Amino acid sequence: MSDTGIGASVKRKEDFRFLTGQGRYTDDINRPGQLYAYFVRSPHAHAKIKGINKAEAEKSPGVRAVFIGADMEADNVGSLPCGWVVTDRHGDPHKAPPHFPLARDKVRYVGDHVAVVIAETYAQAKEAGETVEVDYEELPAAATLGTALSSSAPLVHDEAPGNLCYDWVLGDEAEADAAFAKAAHITKVDLVNNRLIPNAMEPRAAIGEYDGGTDSYTLYSTSQNPHLLKLILCAFVLGLSENKLRVIAPDVGGGFGSKIFCYAEETVCTWAAKKVRAPVKWTGDRSEAFTSDAHGRDHITHAQLAMDENGKFLGMKVETTANMGAYLSSFATSIPTYLYATLLAGQYTTPVIYVNVKSAFTNTAPVDAYRGAGRPEATYVVERLVEVAAREMNIDPAEIRRRNFIKPEQFPYQTPVALQYDIGDYDASMTKALEMIDYDGFPARKAASEAKGKLRGIGFSAYIEACGIAPSAVVGSLGAGVGLWESAQVRFNATGTVSVFTGTHSHGQGHETTFSQLVADTLGLPIENVEVVHGDTGSIPMGMGTYGSRSLAVGGSAISKACDKIIEKSKKIAAHLMEASVDDVEFDKGTFRVKGTDKEKSIAEIAFTAYVPHNYPEDLEPGLDETAFYDPLNFTYPSGVHIAEVEIDPATGMTEIVDWVAVDDFGNVINPMVVEGQVHGGIAQGVGQAMLERAVYDDGGQLLTGSYMDYCMPRADNLPSFRVGMTQTACTHNPLGVKGCGEAGAIAAPAATINAITNALGILSMDMPATPEKVWRLANQHAQAAE
Repeated sequence: MSDTGIGASVKRKEDFRFLTGQGRYTDDINRPGQLYAYFVRSPHAHAKIKGINKAEAEKSPGVRAVFIGADMEADNVGSLPCGWVVTDRHGDPHKAPPHFPLARDKVRYVGDHVAVVIAETYAQAKEAGETVEVDYEELPAAATLGTALSSSAPLVHDEAPGNLCYDWVLGDEAEADAAFAKAAHITKVDLVNNRLIPNAMEPRAAIGEYDGGTDSYTLYSTSQNPHLLKLILCAFVLGLSENKLRVIAPDVGGGFGSKIFCYAEETVCTWAAKKVRAPVKWTGDRSEAFTSDAHGRDHITHAQLAMDENGKFLGMKVETTANMGAYLSSFATSIPTYLYATLLAGQYTTPVIYVNVKSAFTNTAPVDAYRGAGRPEATYVVERLVEVAAREMNIDPAEIRRRNFIKPEQFPYQTPVALQYDIGDYDASMTKALEMIDYDGFPARKAASEAKGKLRGIGFSAYIEACGIAPSAVVGSLGAGVGLWESAQVRFNATGTVSVFTGTHSHGQGHETTFSQLVADTLGLPIENVEVVHGDTGSIPMGMGTYGSRSLAVGGSAISKACDKIIEKSKKIAAHLMEASVDDVEFDKGTFRVKGTDKEKSIAEIAFTAYVPHNYPEDLEPGLDETAFYDPLNFTYPSGVHIAEVEIDPATGMTEIVDWVAVDDFGNVINPMVVEGQVHGGIAQGVGQAMLERAVYDDGGQLLTGSYMDYCMPRADNLPSFRVGMTQTACTHNPLGVKGCGEAGAIAAPAATINAITNALGILSMDMPATPEKVWRLANQHAQAAE
């Protein structure tokens, strides 16, 4: 391994521009003659729009135009589509009410888009926007998940009777019932997976631009998936030819799933640019982000686990109600179904699992993928259920997990919930985590805390996730509207440097470094000679973007395949130059050699020859530029064990995480430092959910947590210094043996945290977030009960 090759902790190339303020984000881009958009949003959760008076706004200083839903309807602008069709238990597709970029008849959540004002400055647009008069007839709201499916709930959409989007099942209920009938013990839990508001460092932004000379558009957007955004806008919403829209996603400051989707703002800016014949720019503020970005999680679940007398799992039954919000976001339907229920086997040999998921429309912001996207929800169900079972059965929580782990010799392992795991060693991760946390020393640490009047607890989370959503044929059969392959182009320049064009997109993960390491190591180049280009549909091959920890496993595999093509072609050129048979040419660390001789050529020399082909094979095309597409054969399955240790002050309810051990199996690792950073960030978000964050709507649908004054984000002093370890089983079905690391921390952390806190309090259950007030109350209740 070189100091910059695969396996080396190389500092991120891209950080220099970020740390020196030279990043190029959407809001940094200003187009000649641009105008500014301000969106008039609904103050009501549910209301009829009886009329809109925009006359005063249109006369306001600097205003060029004011548009409402009727204007877009006149231009045949379509509904924002949901890209995954879920078929319910009766064989019917999910209910899919229209979602227009500007509301036409009703508003259905606070923040819903009613009108857009376009002016010469943002201040002018906003001031004029406040003069738009909307005549609302306020209606009762179905604002909470707990009441949306009741018979008395107001209808969010007439197209969805009872506010039900779908009633979906996985598994055989009769088989599950038979397993439960044989059980010596049944553990039951009721869980709430609290609603979260993504808070990326960079709010969403968009600039729509129209070129009348070519009748074409350019959209600059904070998107994780520029090609998918282009496809949706062209094929489903604006009715454009794909060669007439270019989407550019420059540097993106965090996404976590919330920037995958096609939103109203970027749609309106693109459409309006032609109407006003000028670029239209919108940059969201934090208040808009709270009300209109897609939220995450929001499940209510009842789960049961059947066991024999030794704690061996016999069966599991799970009933979940999932919130869709007021409209279906781009992939909302798939999150509580195929990305959630299929992971409920966890790391365990549970032979029978039955899952029923009902999804509901509510008068709240749309809910879609957020870091982990279904996998954190599944792990929380499984690991809380297992933890409670261990306590009820009086079995050590590490031991009950070991008894039920899938063993290395059982792989490939077919789970009862559709997925087949290719490889893993879960016991190895548990063993290492127990050693790192000094599990045997926990009783002494607990006693020391008690001597100080504190409560100490320890909590486990043995998680598994499915990354790199795949393969296209399988997800297509399950209702996905797109293929989930990835593309890459590797282009040598004549002087020996390389440009890599990838269909994935970086929004903070370090792709420019990791991909450069991969290419430099494979082709034997200095890492500084590799440039990575992404985020511009006009210059990169079509790709499927970044989410679900797919970038390296899918995008990196495409790059690897393109590099293989480069090497194969280069061998032919090298053989010609060295007057040898291609079969006698071998390649190693950037050099082609003829076996058994001292003849050799560097890959830089080969590249120069390819572009200056004076002495060149007659039957070979000039140039050294290869493209590859990679459609994965299966998901990848990262896994691991996280252990949290907490200390609670029962007098104040303050919980301190005093130690955290994360042992993960990510397969082969390209850059350990980048991976460790991803783990740290994921844990921070998971701890945020477990202890601090919760989006709250009142019964009327008003968002009560609409700012940082009300919605608490994790800070450095809420977190310990994480200790990260790794085990390794290489993925068996991609050329790199990698699995994905971007979501692991967020998947494992909520269960580990709540398991530790409930262990410290001596209780079986509590809902997230474990705020100081809630912990204080539970600590005192437990103390009084003990007396």
